[in-house]
Amino acid sequence: MSQLIDTRALEAALHTFADERDWHRFHTPRSLILALTGEVGELAEIFQWKTDEQAAAVMTTPEAEHVRQEIADVLLYLMRLAMVLEIDVDQAVRNKIAMNAIKYPPAR
Repeated sequence: MSQLIDTRALEAALHTFADERDWHRFHTPRSLILALTGEVGELAEIFQWKTDEQAAAVMTTPEAEHVRQEIADVLLYLMRLAMVLEIDVDQAVRNKIAMNAIKYPPAR
């Protein structure tokens, strides 16, 4: 199976960013999980108290840029966590899709 997610450029950019700020020492699994959780909370806060219809239309509102920024924060912390834990994200995703295909076969 071909690669689904090419993370090399993102990993390199994140590594350089952390290098330039001497942040590697702060990027422990625990610290990254806590930061990731906070960012997911900030994303959830945008949708809190909205109806399903309002949530579905959020990208047509002035909040769209805020959603994009929070999604990016979640992705960046998740990728940094995967890097610190030495997880091949592409392989993990392919494995999970294969497991889900077995667990949730298509309706016949």
